[in-house]
Amino acid sequence: MEQDLAALAEELTAMAAADHRVATTGAANSDDPAEQLEWRRLTARHGDRLAEIMDAYGWPTAERVGEDAARAAWLIAQHADRQLDVQRRALRLMEQAVAAGAAEARDLAFLRDRTFVNEGRAQIYGTQIAGVRKDGSPIPWPCAEPERVDELRAGVGIEPFDAYVARFR
Repeated sequence: MEQDLAALAEELTAMAAADHRVATTGAANSDDPAEQLEWRRLTARHGDRLAEIMDAYGWPTAERVGEDAARAAWLIAQHADRQLDVQRRALRLMEQAVAAGAAEARDLAFLRDRTFVNEGRAQIYGTQIAGVRKDGSPIPWPCAEPERVDELRAGVGIEPFDAYVARFR
């Protein structure tokens, strides 16, 4: 089992590295359909594999696979945008892990917002940006309680909304 978890950790971190390589090319938002397709294929393949991992191991927590691999699993779930079943399942398992003290509430907040936006719902924490205006200012997806966003963000260890969106400018 220990050897299996070590191999799983390596696999997850390799998947996240591949994700990063493709994401940094801008493929996800590219005007080039071939680049977009490459991104979609990669995230679908990774989402499928994460589903298999969740079947076999549950949520891959840092205690089981190490910090880097746990973070990689979260990233893969974040990017499984066209696989809502995978995102919803990851969200449920992460909720359990956070309740048990085995995962970060901050990461759960990002995944919750991402899943809600993909479901067509308003986000909670204001973590998801829909686009950027010509002047460089970000356009966040709608929030359920915009007047409480900073309070909710603080509760899970996320910086204030204005500081967060300033990074997108």
